[in-house]
Amino acid sequence: DILDVVAILTLVTTFIDVVFYWWIFDALNGTMTYLESMNQNRKLKRYLRLRLFLLLSVLFAVVWSVFGIVDSYNDTRIINEEVNGWVLNAVWEFNYLLVLIGLSYLWAPEAGAKEYAYVMELSAIGDDLEFDTSMVDGPDSDDECGVSSSGEFSEIRPSDDGDFDFAVDNGVKA
Repeated sequence: DILDVVAILTLVTTFIDVVFYWWIFDALNGTMTYLESMNQNRKLKRYLRLRLFLLLSVLFAVVWSVFGIVDSYNDTRIINEEVNGWVLNAVWEFNYLLVLIGLSYLWAPEAGAKEYAYVMELSAIGDDLEFDTSMVDGPDSDDECGVSSSGEFSEIRPSDDGDFDFAVDNGVKA
């Protein structure tokens, strides 16, 4: 009677885990599609690595689940719950720990993190960019940022040393 309740709760927990993983992968695919269309290769590479960590986590979970099911239906158990029962729960915690370490490695603090987060990567494909070198007094009263005559937007941001930095957004209108 109690085993049936535990089995049902385990099934519900597994279903919730699958829904969360599906939700995460769906959001990652949308983000990676956007980054690929905007030619943001450095950011795309980081998200591809994140997807790899999560896929390895799912693979590990599936392999361990199959092992647990096979072990529970064997006459002679590979992992005796009375002696080594803690291993069955510790493996899941180890899986989550590995995901946490992978995420920490991917998003470790870097020297250029501020610029990486707020500036679009310029395309490195041939002559597809045109830069307007004429000086602009400042942003028009209609716009929050300066617009060159070629239609490219540039953002003016104060830097740490008191000067102003300019970023070209490759013609993408924000």
